[in-house]
Amino acid sequence: MADVEKKDTVIVGAGPGGYVAAIRASELGQKVTLIEKSDTLGGVCLNVGCVPSKALIQAGHRLEQAKDASTYGISTQAATIDFKQTQQWKQTKVVDRMTSGVKMLMKKHHVDVVNGEAVFLSDTQLRVMPTGEKQFMSTDTGQTFEFNNIIIATGSHPIEIPGFKFEGRVVDSTGGLNLPEVPKEFVVIGGGYVGTELAGAYASLGAHVTIIEGTGSILPNFEKDMVAVVLKKLKKKGVDVITNAMAKSSSQDDQGVAVTYAVDGKETTIKADYCMVTVGRRPNTDTLGLEYTKVKLDKRGLIEVDQQGRTASEHIWAVGDVVPGAALAHKAFAEGKTAAGAISGKKTANDWTSVPAVCFADPELATVGYTQAEAKDKGLKVKTSKFPFAGNARAVSLDAPDGFVRFVYTDDENQNVVGAQVVGPEASTLAGELSLIVNGGMNVEDVALTIHPHPTLNEPIQEAADIALGFPTHI
Repeated sequence: MADVEKKDTVIVGAGPGGYVAAIRASELGQKVTLIEKSDTLGGVCLNVGCVPSKALIQAGHRLEQAKDASTYGISTQAATIDFKQTQQWKQTKVVDRMTSGVKMLMKKHHVDVVNGEAVFLSDTQLRVMPTGEKQFMSTDTGQTFEFNNIIIATGSHPIEIPGFKFEGRVVDSTGGLNLPEVPKEFVVIGGGYVGTELAGAYASLGAHVTIIEGTGSILPNFEKDMVAVVLKKLKKKGVDVITNAMAKSSSQDDQGVAVTYAVDGKETTIKADYCMVTVGRRPNTDTLGLEYTKVKLDKRGLIEVDQQGRTASEHIWAVGDVVPGAALAHKAFAEGKTAAGAISGKKTANDWTSVPAVCFADPELATVGYTQAEAKDKGLKVKTSKFPFAGNARAVSLDAPDGFVRFVYTDDENQNVVGAQVVGPEASTLAGELSLIVNGGMNVEDVALTIHPHPTLNEPIQEAADIALGFPTHI
């Protein structure tokens, strides 16, 4: 076995939590080694997740606009799509560009990148084996590192359900993003964030999509009146949404796949070109050798951490999808910075209350802080105010008047904003201001007195604050 190499700060996983932690740790004077088993940096998000999915969503919007711009008095010839070229654009102009950027950032910050798969030997040592066929062929293969501190940022993987093995025409979200053609019939099992986003994208690209969801509604983490706006648009796109449905089995051949589901015990089989399963993800913690450390896992395989990301082992930290909380890239960004700061002795801490959650459906949805129900569950007495995009000149000029901005604020003299929701055009962008309002402890008067430019999609934020004060302007 090779000699043990001593390391300062080691980070396992080069996804959003890992590479951001590496940058911050380097900026704080730590000597950083980043371990990644994939050939590319950036993790699921940059390579096969949130970034390429937004590229497909954008392509779908462009195709829809090209097919029918009659609302604006514009006539066009029949628009077509070369999906191979679309996929090539997504990969080379979006994914490869962003992952190359992460690689450049590692060089800029003098981060030593090691390609391989890490397994813990103890609370202060781990073994890094090369990936591929020769991984375990010799005990002399690989490297042993002894570290002062280590951050686990190994991410998560899609859940595979019985009867739907990921092979051939049954795919996970990665396969769904890389289909060789736009399917005529596309079945999506699971109507959460990923399923709803890609269902809408492929519907825009010309597929007939069926969503099979096990609960009573798609997007169960968002409030019903927000989801209703998305359902209206999905229906307009021709998407069939089947709720309270249990996916039972699948069978496939070279031509397509048959999907059987049950509602109230009655089974139905539908045929499609492809079936994508997006029913959730599991943390990548089961092959790390954590049983040789003091690290504690919960029943879902998530690593238990404190507000700084510290585990039960004083030398081991964890961030991102492997710890409790929403599996969001921007949450992982923040946790990576926090853990790196804590290792350097900074009094950093995570505050997960007002982490914005965004779904890039059509239209987009975002929520920050508490909903009205969540606030009441916390013992807060709150009120709400809501302004519709139908009253916003910019939204109307974009032919996107559906949706609203809503504030949840305390029912007292302070009227502090404790939560906000938005469904409508550019909700993902508006979420940044809403997050600042909630995180900053602003009240509705602070927002109302903040002059917003006109005509913009930001104005409904100020309008909702005016309503809360009892002085509505454009409603």
